[in-house]
Amino acid sequence: MCSGFPAIVSISLCSCTDMGAENPNPFQAFFRTVERFSNCVQTHLANFTQQAHRSLPTKKNPLISISSSINADSPATNTHFLVKKPAAPVTKEELGRATWTFLHTLAAQYPENPTRQQKKDVKELMSILSRMYPCQECADHFKEVLRANPVMAGSHDEFSQWLCHVHNIVNRSLGKLIFPCERVDARWGKLDCEQRGCDLQGTTSKHIEP
Repeated sequence: MCSGFPAIVSISLCSCTDMGAENPNPFQAFFRTVERFSNCVQTHLANFTQQAHRSLPTKKNPLISISSSINADSPATNTHFLVKKPAAPVTKEELGRATWTFLHTLAAQYPENPTRQQKKDVKELMSILSRMYPCQECADHFKEVLRANPVMAGSHDEFSQWLCHVHNIVNRSLGKLIFPCERVDARWGKLDCEQRGCDLQGTTSKHIEP
Protein backbone atom coordinates (compact mmCIF):
# COMPACT_ATOMS: atom_id res chain seq x y z
CA MET A 1 0.00 0.00 0.00
CA CYS A 2 2.99 2.34 0.44
CA SER A 3 4.50 1.65 -3.01
CA GLY A 4 2.66 4.55 -4.74
CA PHE A 5 4.59 7.28 -2.83
CA PRO A 6 8.26 8.24 -2.44
CA ALA A 7 10.42 6.13 -0.14
CA ILE A 8 10.41 8.72 2.65
CA VAL A 9 6.63 8.59 2.75
CA SER A 10 6.60 4.80 2.59
CA ILE A 11 8.84 4.46 5.65
CA SER A 12 6.82 6.93 7.68
CA LEU A 13 3.52 5.30 6.81
CA CYS A 14 4.71 1.86 7.84
CA SER A 15 5.60 3.20 11.26
CA CYS A 16 2.02 4.36 11.75
CA THR A 17 0.43 0.91 11.38
CA ASP A 18 -0.30 -0.76 14.71
CA MET A 19 -2.74 -3.66 14.43
CA GLY A 20 -3.29 -3.72 18.21
CA ALA A 21 -3.13 -7.48 18.54
CA GLU A 22 -3.49 -7.35 22.36
CA ASN A 23 -6.88 -5.51 22.21
CA PRO A 24 -9.71 -7.91 23.08
CA ASN A 25 -12.00 -6.33 20.45
CA PRO A 26 -10.29 -6.93 17.07
CA PHE A 27 -12.81 -4.82 15.11
CA GLN A 28 -12.36 -1.79 17.33
CA ALA A 29 -8.58 -2.12 17.03
CA PHE A 30 -8.88 -2.48 13.26
CA PHE A 31 -10.94 0.72 12.91
CA ARG A 32 -8.52 2.65 15.10
CA THR A 33 -5.64 1.39 12.97
CA VAL A 34 -7.41 2.43 9.76
CA GLU A 35 -8.12 5.89 11.24
CA ARG A 36 -4.48 6.34 12.27
CA PHE A 37 -3.32 5.13 8.86
CA SER A 38 -5.61 7.63 7.11
CA ASN A 39 -4.37 10.48 9.29
CA CYS A 40 -0.76 9.53 8.54
CA VAL A 41 -1.42 9.49 4.81
CA GLN A 42 -3.05 12.91 4.91
CA THR A 43 -0.24 14.37 7.04
CA HIS A 44 2.55 13.07 4.80
CA LEU A 45 0.74 14.08 1.65
CA ALA A 46 0.42 17.61 3.01
CA ASN A 47 4.11 17.69 3.94
CA PHE A 48 5.13 16.35 0.53
CA THR A 49 3.00 18.98 -1.25
CA GLN A 50 4.51 21.81 0.80
CA GLN A 51 8.06 20.60 0.06
CA ALA A 52 7.33 20.39 -3.66
CA HIS A 53 5.82 23.87 -3.64
CA ARG A 54 8.87 25.35 -1.88
CA SER A 55 11.20 23.76 -4.43
CA LEU A 56 9.55 25.59 -7.33
CA PRO A 57 11.09 28.90 -8.57
CA THR A 58 9.59 31.90 -6.85
CA LYS A 59 9.89 34.18 -9.89
CA LYS A 60 6.63 34.60 -11.72
CA ASN A 61 6.26 35.37 -15.39
CA PRO A 62 4.50 38.68 -16.12
CA LEU A 63 1.07 38.53 -17.66
CA ILE A 64 2.29 40.76 -20.48
CA SER A 65 5.92 40.70 -21.53
CA ILE A 66 7.82 43.10 -23.71
CA SER A 67 8.31 40.43 -26.34
CA SER A 68 6.58 37.06 -26.34
CA SER A 69 5.62 34.48 -28.90
CA ILE A 70 2.63 32.17 -29.20
CA ASN A 71 3.19 28.48 -28.53
CA ALA A 72 4.17 26.42 -31.55
CA ASP A 73 0.94 24.42 -31.23
CA SER A 74 -1.12 27.58 -31.59
CA PRO A 75 -2.66 28.31 -35.01
CA ALA A 76 -0.93 31.70 -34.96
CA THR A 77 2.57 30.20 -34.88
CA ASN A 78 5.52 32.60 -34.91
CA THR A 79 3.28 35.61 -34.23
CA HIS A 80 4.96 38.09 -31.89
CA PHE A 81 3.42 40.68 -29.65
CA LEU A 82 5.59 43.74 -29.06
CA VAL A 83 4.56 46.15 -26.35
CA LYS A 84 6.49 49.35 -26.86
CA LYS A 85 6.18 52.84 -25.55
CA PRO A 86 5.12 55.16 -28.38
CA ALA A 87 8.02 57.20 -29.71
CA ALA A 88 7.85 60.94 -29.20
CA PRO A 89 7.19 62.91 -32.40
CA VAL A 90 10.10 64.70 -34.04
CA THR A 91 10.38 68.33 -33.02
CA LYS A 92 10.53 71.19 -35.54
CA GLU A 93 14.15 71.85 -34.57
CA GLU A 94 15.17 68.19 -35.09
CA LEU A 95 13.44 68.13 -38.46
CA GLY A 96 15.23 71.31 -39.49
CA ARG A 97 18.67 70.00 -38.54
CA ALA A 98 18.05 66.74 -40.39
CA THR A 99 16.86 68.60 -43.50
CA TRP A 100 19.89 70.91 -43.62
CA THR A 101 22.22 67.94 -43.11
CA PHE A 102 20.60 66.22 -46.09
CA LEU A 103 20.80 69.33 -48.29
CA HIS A 104 24.43 70.13 -47.45
CA THR A 105 25.41 66.49 -48.02
CA LEU A 106 23.65 66.64 -51.39
CA ALA A 107 25.57 69.81 -52.24
CA ALA A 108 28.84 68.14 -51.23
CA GLN A 109 28.13 65.34 -53.72
CA TYR A 110 26.96 67.71 -56.46
CA PRO A 111 29.38 67.49 -59.41
CA GLU A 112 31.53 70.38 -60.59
CA ASN A 113 30.06 69.99 -64.08
CA PRO A 114 26.46 68.85 -63.57
CA THR A 115 24.26 67.63 -66.37
CA ARG A 116 21.23 69.57 -67.52
CA GLN A 117 18.99 67.03 -65.79
CA GLN A 118 20.87 67.38 -62.50
CA LYS A 119 20.46 71.16 -62.58
CA LYS A 120 16.77 70.74 -63.25
CA ASP A 121 16.39 68.12 -60.51
CA VAL A 122 18.03 70.18 -57.77
CA LYS A 123 15.88 73.22 -58.60
CA GLU A 124 12.77 71.06 -58.57
CA LEU A 125 13.81 69.57 -55.23
CA MET A 126 13.96 73.01 -53.64
CA SER A 127 10.58 73.86 -55.10
CA ILE A 128 9.07 70.66 -53.72
CA LEU A 129 10.50 71.37 -50.27
CA SER A 130 8.87 74.79 -50.29
CA ARG A 131 5.50 73.09 -50.93
CA MET A 132 5.74 69.76 -49.10
CA TYR A 133 7.91 70.52 -46.08
CA PRO A 134 6.01 69.25 -42.99
CA CYS A 135 6.01 72.63 -41.23
CA GLN A 136 3.71 75.18 -42.79
CA GLU A 137 5.39 78.35 -41.52
CA CYS A 138 8.82 76.94 -42.43
CA ALA A 139 7.64 76.08 -45.95
CA ASP A 140 6.11 79.52 -46.44
CA HIS A 141 9.31 81.19 -45.30
CA PHE A 142 11.38 79.01 -47.61
CA LYS A 143 9.17 80.06 -50.54
CA GLU A 144 9.98 83.70 -49.79
CA VAL A 145 13.69 82.88 -49.55
CA LEU A 146 13.61 81.11 -52.94
CA ARG A 147 11.80 83.99 -54.60
CA ALA A 148 14.46 86.41 -53.36
CA ASN A 149 17.33 83.98 -53.96
CA PRO A 150 16.71 81.69 -56.97
CA VAL A 151 18.57 78.40 -56.97
CA MET A 152 22.08 78.59 -58.42
CA ALA A 153 23.35 75.15 -59.39
CA GLY A 154 25.74 75.62 -62.31
CA SER A 155 28.57 73.85 -60.50
CA HIS A 156 29.49 72.22 -57.22
CA ASP A 157 30.97 75.39 -55.79
CA GLU A 158 28.07 77.55 -56.94
CA PHE A 159 25.43 75.27 -55.45
CA SER A 160 27.30 74.74 -52.17
CA GLN A 161 27.78 78.48 -51.69
CA TRP A 162 24.19 79.27 -52.64
CA LEU A 163 22.88 76.72 -50.14
CA CYS A 164 25.14 78.06 -47.41
CA HIS A 165 23.90 81.59 -48.12
CA VAL A 166 20.26 80.45 -47.95
CA HIS A 167 20.94 78.55 -44.73
CA ASN A 168 22.38 81.70 -43.19
CA ILE A 169 19.27 83.67 -44.19
CA VAL A 170 17.15 81.16 -42.28
CA ASN A 171 19.56 81.19 -39.32
CA ARG A 172 19.47 84.99 -39.19
CA SER A 173 15.66 84.96 -39.08
CA LEU A 174 15.83 82.56 -36.12
CA GLY A 175 18.44 84.59 -34.27
CA LYS A 176 21.15 81.95 -34.77
CA LEU A 177 24.82 82.37 -35.59
CA ILE A 178 25.95 82.82 -39.18
CA PHE A 179 28.13 80.07 -40.63
CA PRO A 180 31.25 81.13 -42.61
CA CYS A 181 30.54 79.83 -46.11
CA GLU A 182 34.22 79.53 -47.02
CA ARG A 183 34.29 76.56 -44.65
CA VAL A 184 31.22 74.81 -46.03
CA ASP A 185 33.20 72.07 -47.82
CA ALA A 186 35.20 71.38 -44.67
CA ARG A 187 32.00 71.15 -42.62
CA TRP A 188 30.05 68.98 -45.05
CA GLY A 189 32.58 67.10 -47.15
CA LYS A 190 31.91 64.47 -49.76
CA LEU A 191 30.83 61.05 -48.59
CA ASP A 192 33.57 58.42 -48.65
CA CYS A 193 32.09 55.64 -50.78
CA GLU A 194 33.90 52.92 -52.68
CA GLN A 195 33.75 52.82 -56.49
CA ARG A 196 31.96 56.20 -56.61
CA GLY A 197 28.91 54.65 -54.97
CA CYS A 198 27.78 58.08 -53.67
CA ASP A 199 27.79 59.86 -57.02
CA LEU A 200 24.53 61.53 -57.99
CA GLN A 201 22.44 59.69 -60.55
CA GLY A 202 23.39 60.69 -64.07
CA THR A 203 26.94 61.69 -63.16
CA THR A 204 29.61 60.40 -65.56
CA SER A 205 33.36 60.64 -65.50
CA LYS A 206 33.42 63.72 -67.72
CA HIS A 207 31.18 65.54 -65.23
CA ILE A 208 33.40 64.81 -62.23
CA GLU A 209 36.09 67.12 -61.03
CA PRO A 210 39.52 65.39 -61.48
